[in-house]
Amino acid sequence: MARDPDQNGFAQFALPHLDAAFNLARWLTRDDHLAEDLVQEAYLRAFKFFDGFRGGDGKAWVLAIVRNTFFTLRKRNSSAHLHEPFDDEVHDRPVEHGTHGDDPQALLVRNADGQTVRQALEALPEEFREVLVLREIEELPYKDIATIAKVPIGTVMSRLARARKLLRRQMECANEER
Repeated sequence: MARDPDQNGFAQFALPHLDAAFNLARWLTRDDHLAEDLVQEAYLRAFKFFDGFRGGDGKAWVLAIVRNTFFTLRKRNSSAHLHEPFDDEVHDRPVEHGTHGDDPQALLVRNADGQTVRQALEALPEEFREVLVLREIEELPYKDIATIAKVPIGTVMSRLARARKLLRRQMECANEER
C-alpha cells in the first residue's frame, strides 16, 4: 500500500525518530551544525521515498537513511574531518590494567563525566562509534544495526565488541590523565 507523501502521515511516522536521527548524525559528523544539515537532508530523502516504505521498524528505516546520507555527502564532499582511518597499532594495544570484566556502561557510570564520555566516543573510529551509538544509546537490536550498516550480524557483534574494548581503553586513559 503506497502512501501519499503529501499527507501528514509522514510527519506522524518520522518525527518521533527525529531525536534519534540527530543523535546518530551528531556522532557520525562530530559537529552539531553538520548534524542538523545531515538530518535535514536525510528527512528530505525519507519524505521523497516514503511512499516506497513497506513497513517494519520506522526508527531503523530513518536511521538507515541518516547513515546513507552521511556517507553519500561525505563521499561527495570528500571532507577529511569526517573520516578517521582505523589504526590497529594505536587502537589495539593491550589494556595494561583496569577492570577487564566490566562492561563499558558500568565503567562510564563509575569513572566519567559527560564530557569525558563524549570525548571517548568521538575518539573511536567511525565504524565502531556507529555500532556503539546504535546499540547502547539508541538501543537497537543487532538485526536492525546490521540492516542500517549494511553488514552481517556477526560483523555488528565483532565491531561492537571492539568498540566496547576501545571505549574502555579510552576511558581508562582519560582517568589516568586526571
